[in-house]
Amino acid sequence: MKQEFTRIAVKVGSNVLARRDGTLDVTRMSALVDQIAELHKSGVEIIMVSSGAVASGRSEIHPQKKLDSVDQRQLFSAVGQAKLINRYYELFREHGIAVGQVLTTKENFGTRRHYLNQKNCMTVMLENNVIPIVNENDTISVSELMFTDNDELSGLIASMMDAQALIILSNIDGIYNGSPADPNSSVIQEIGHGKDLSNYIQATKSSFGRGGMLTKTNIARKVADEGITVIIANGKRDNILVNLLQHPEDTLCTRFIPSKEPVSSVKKWIAHSEGFAKGEIHINECATEVLNSEKAVSILPIGITHIEGEFEKDDIVRIIDFRGNQVGVGKANCDSSQAQEAIGKHGKKPVVHYDYLYIE
Repeated sequence: MKQEFTRIAVKVGSNVLARRDGTLDVTRMSALVDQIAELHKSGVEIIMVSSGAVASGRSEIHPQKKLDSVDQRQLFSAVGQAKLINRYYELFREHGIAVGQVLTTKENFGTRRHYLNQKNCMTVMLENNVIPIVNENDTISVSELMFTDNDELSGLIASMMDAQALIILSNIDGIYNGSPADPNSSVIQEIGHGKDLSNYIQATKSSFGRGGMLTKTNIARKVADEGITVIIANGKRDNILVNLLQHPEDTLCTRFIPSKEPVSSVKKWIAHSEGFAKGEIHINECATEVLNSEKAVSILPIGITHIEGEFEKDDIVRIIDFRGNQVGVGKANCDSSQAQEAIGKHGKKPVVHYDYLYIE
C-alpha cells in the first residue's frame, strides 16, 4: 500500500489519553501504540509528541496537603512522566520497537544551536529505527516560558524535523462549522490557504489540556504555511492513524492544505521563535510596501524609523510596520546600538537579511 507520507509527527493530546476521572487510559494508549507500530513497520518514520504525564501521575500520588497548581503540575508530571514513558516502552517492546524519551522546554528552541542539537538527536534516533517520544519538561518549565500546550510543541517538532505531516489527535473529529455539541454542525474537511475561521472557533479549552481549538488552528495554519500537511482528528476512534494514512478519503478529519512554496529550515526556526523576540524594528511606509510585495527583500537601515528594546547580533527581533502592526520576525544581523546608529542611512548592510526574515 503506497502511503502519502514517509515522515510524520503525531501529537497525542491529554484528552485522548485521560479517562473521565483524569487518570491514564492504558487501553487507548495500547491501541495507539498498535497503530504506530503498524505504520512504523510499513516504512513511515514517526515522531510522537505525547501529553499524559500529569494524568499518569495523578493516579499514583495523593498529596498530604492541598498544593497550588504549579506544585501539583510539577509533582504529577515528575512521577507521571516516568510511568508514561515506561508504559510506552513496554507497549512498543511487544512489537520489537525501541523508543527514546526527549524532554524539552521552550527555551531549547530559543537559540539556533540548541535547536539544531535537538534536531540532530532526533535524526540519529530515526536513523536507528527508534521512535522519539517528546514531551515538555513540566518539572522545570517556568510558567511564562511554557508552550501554550503540546500543540505548539508538536508544531515546532514537525517543522524542525521536516515532517511531511503533523497529525493532532484530540477528542473531537476536527474543526466544526459550528459548536461541536450542535447536531447541525459538521466537520470542515479541508481548510485552504488563508481561509478565515474566526466565526467557527470557540476559545474554550479541553478538560485536561492547556490548549483549545483556537491554539490548534493557529498552529495548524503556521505549520501548513511551511509546506506541511496538518490533520486534526479524533484519537479515540479505532484505527484512526492507519486510516488517515491508508484511507484518507474515507476518514473523518480536518485537513489543512499545505503551502506549495518550500520554506528554508532557518526560516522555519524563525517562524516559531517569536516568543523569544528581544526587541522591535519599526519600519516606514515605503519599507512596509516593499516587504508586502512579491520581492525578496532585506530590512535596510534606510527603511527603519526607530528601534525598541536591546538585542545582540543573532537575536530574534519583531518587525513592526508604520501602523504599529507586527508583520514578521527575523534574526538581527547586528546589535541594537549598531542598528540605532545606522537608521535612515544609505548603503549600509541589512539589519535583518532576507534569508533570516519570516513575513507573517
